[in-house]
Amino acid sequence: MTPPGRGRPKPPAGRGGSRSSRSGGSRSSRSGSSGSSRSGSSGSGSSRSGSSGSSRSGSSGSGSSDRFDRRQGAPGKPSRARDRAGSADRGPGARVGLGGDRVEGRRAVIELLAAGRRRVERLWLADGLESSAQLDEIEALAARRKVPVETVSRGRLAAAAGTEAPQGVVAVARPIEETPLGDLCEAAGPGAPPFLLVVAGVTDPHNLGALLRSAECAGVTGVVLPRHRSANLSPTVAKVAAGAIEHLAFSLVGGIPAALGQIAGFGVRTVGLAGEARRSLYELDLGGSPVALVVGSEERGLPQLARRRCDDLVSIPQQGSISSLNVAAAGAVACFEVARQRAGASGGRA
Repeated sequence: MTPPGRGRPKPPAGRGGSRSSRSGGSRSSRSGSSGSSRSGSSGSGSSRSGSSGSSRSGSSGSGSSDRFDRRQGAPGKPSRARDRAGSADRGPGARVGLGGDRVEGRRAVIELLAAGRRRVERLWLADGLESSAQLDEIEALAARRKVPVETVSRGRLAAAAGTEAPQGVVAVARPIEETPLGDLCEAAGPGAPPFLLVVAGVTDPHNLGALLRSAECAGVTGVVLPRHRSANLSPTVAKVAAGAIEHLAFSLVGGIPAALGQIAGFGVRTVGLAGEARRSLYELDLGGSPVALVVGSEERGLPQLARRRCDDLVSIPQQGSISSLNVAAAGAVACFEVARQRAGASGGRA
C-alpha cells in the first residue's frame, strides 16, 4: 500500500489583485460585499447578477444562505451542536462513513488544499480578515485547485461553522474514503513496515484530533476506527488534527477485537496501552517489525475483549501523583517511542 503523499506543491508566487492590499481590516482585493462568489481558477470573480454580490437569485438574506446550506453542504448550527457532543454521527447505526467533509481552521484547510487527496467543493472566507501568510496561501492553493471561493460576512460564516473558532475559513470537501484493513497491514514501501494506530472508542473529538496529529507526525501509516461508539472525523477533529487527516489512511471496522485478530493474521504485532500493565512500553523492541498500537477510551481504557486480543499489554512509567495520562498524551508518547526505535534501527534520528 502506498500511503497518502506527504509532499506539497508550492503555491504560485503571486496573483494579480492579491489580498496584500487591505484597508481597515477589509480585503480590498475582493470586489463587492459579503457573499461575493468567485472561482479560484479565474480572476474575473463575477458570475453574479444584481446587487449584494449574491450568486443566487433574490436577495442576500437568510433564505439564500439556507439554500446554500442545504444544496452545497455547508455546515449549520445543528451540526455544530452535534460536533460539540463528540461526533456528528455518533450513535448506534448512525454512522455511514468516516466524515471529514467539512474542514475548518487555517492550517487544516491549507493541508486539505495542498494534499490534493480529495476534491474540495467550496471554500468560504470571512470578510474583513487581516492579512496573513496563511490566508494568502489558502487563496493561492484554491486558485491552483480551481476551488470556488466565496467571501461571506463573519456572522454568516460563524453561523455555518461546526467549531467554536473556524478562524474565518470553512471548506466543504468530499469525505475521507475508507481503506481496507488488509491494505493498511501491507508495507508502505521498502524498509517501511506497517505502523498502525488502533483507536478503541475515543469519543472526545479534541482527544481524537490531538491523537491523529501526533500519530501523523510520528510516522503512523494507518488508523483503525470503530464504526460505532467513537468520534468520527468531525470539523473539530479535523481542526485539532491541523491537517493530519489529509495524510493518514483510515479503516472503519465493525468491532475492534475482531479487527485485532485480522491485524495479527497479517503478521502485525498488536500492543495495547493499559495503565495497570506491569510491563513497560520501553521494554519492547518495536524498531523493525510491523506494529499496531492500541489505545482505549477516555474513561474505561481498553475493553477486556480487546485486551485479550493484544499480543502485548504495556504501560507508560510515570513519576508523578496523577494516576494516568490523557489518552491523547499517552498515544503520543507511545507513537514517538516507536518512531524513536525505528529511527535508531535505520541509523536515522528521532
